[in-house]
This record gives sequence, structure tokens and C-alpha cells, in this order.
Amino acid sequence: MKIVVCIKQVPDTNEVKLDPVTNTLIRDGVPSIINHDDKSGIEAALRLREKVGGTVTVVCMGPPQADVALREALAMGCDEAFLLSSREFGGSDTYATATVISAALKKIGFDLIITGRQAIDGDTAQVGPQIAEILKIPQVSYAENVDVEGDKIIVKRQFEDRYHIIEIKTPCLITALTELAEPRYMSVRGIIEAYEKEVKVYNFDDLKDSLNPAHIGLKGSPTNVYRSFTKQAKGQGTLYTDISADEAVRVIIEKLEERHII
Repeated sequence: MKIVVCIKQVPDTNEVKLDPVTNTLIRDGVPSIINHDDKSGIEAALRLREKVGGTVTVVCMGPPQADVALREALAMGCDEAFLLSSREFGGSDTYATATVISAALKKIGFDLIITGRQAIDGDTAQVGPQIAEILKIPQVSYAENVDVEGDKIIVKRQFEDRYHIIEIKTPCLITALTELAEPRYMSVRGIIEAYEKEVKVYNFDDLKDSLNPAHIGLKGSPTNVYRSFTKQAKGQGTLYTDISADEAVRVIIEKLEERHII
């Protein structure tokens, strides 16, 4: 089985701050990490390989420094890594990103594609399903358990207050929850070997046979971020003390009526 895991290098949200003037992320000095859901997807892929054999390939679209995230995935045990990096890809929204990744996946080949449910820097949960739609393959989202039985992938899918058990045949795509698998630690040997391996880079020219320049990058993105902002602190509320329950009810009703809620 050829398993391909799509990952994203994201800023550590515990360290992220916004510029109060431009309302954009301040990335200087902020460490980058592999997106949490994606890292669980890597672990799930490695466990499936251990059970049924095959290979695990990791793919990341991003700037040259995303090489670090791919090296970490190799150190965890992935067999090969591809970085999709080109000036033409810059500014891509989820649709344009999925378009580029899909072009790379066609060239790499796959039986099972695993993506994270969503990235912690965007929270759209769109790229995985969009890849499946572009490649015209079945998909299962919100996977909290994955197994293989014969020629079928068995997925336990989270769904509100219950779950679904879904059987799906390859080629297919699943999106992983963080709960899917606890990522393993990198070994010292794995880290050394990761830096001895080649991270293959695909740029626009490598994928142009499957890409329309009008559908990638900033110009090919139908959506864009208009403004980003942090949650603003609220002023201190009014505190009522030493009042009866009836008085408290009256005050609440008055406030709701003032705001035209009731």
C-alpha cells in the first residue's frame, strides 16, 4: 500500500501574536511546528504500514523552510518526502492549495491519502476534502480510528454525539483528528537518517502539465483573508449584590429588553 500524508508547517499558536496596526501575524521569532492533526495522520500511516506493509510518503506545500517539518516526518519513520515550493504557489487559498497538492499527488501516486482535519492557523477543514474532489476519489473526514481489512479501509468517523463505521476501498482519502493516534517520538537514529535522505522539491515547472496558472497562487484564489484580529478584552460588567431572586430576574429582563433580545 502506498500511503501519502499531506502535512502543513504552521506557527506554534501558543507563541503567535498579531500586529495591532496591520492585523497580520507576527512570525518573527515564532517557532514552526507540524500541524497537530497532520502529525497524528503521520502516526496512523506508519501504523498501517507496520500492519500491511508498503510505504509512507509525506508531502508539504510551503516555503523552503518547510524542509524542517518534512525532516521531522522522515525522522518519525516516513520513507520519502516531497516539498511543493514555488513563487507561483504563494498566496494560495484552500482551493488553490488543494489544486497544487492534487497535481503533485497525481505525479507521486497513491493508494491512501491522509490529511489532517484542519490546520491550527486557518481552521478551515477544507483542503483535504477539496483534494478528494479534485482527484475524484471517495473520502471520509473526521477519522478517529483507521484499520485495514483485506482490500478495505475501515474508518471510525466522529459525528456529533456518536460515530460512524465506514468501509471504503482504495484509492481514497481520509482526514485525521488529533485523537486518531498519539505521534511517536523521533529516535536519534531516525534524526540522523532523516538528514541523510533527499527531500524532493517540486516547483511549478515540475507540475505545470497538471496545473492551470489561473487556478493557483493569489490570483487563482477565489477567497482571501480580509482582516485578522485578536479577541478584544471586554469592559468590566455591572455587579449587583444583596438583591433578591425576584429583583435579579427583573434586572435580567430589563437588560435583555434594552438590547432587543426579548
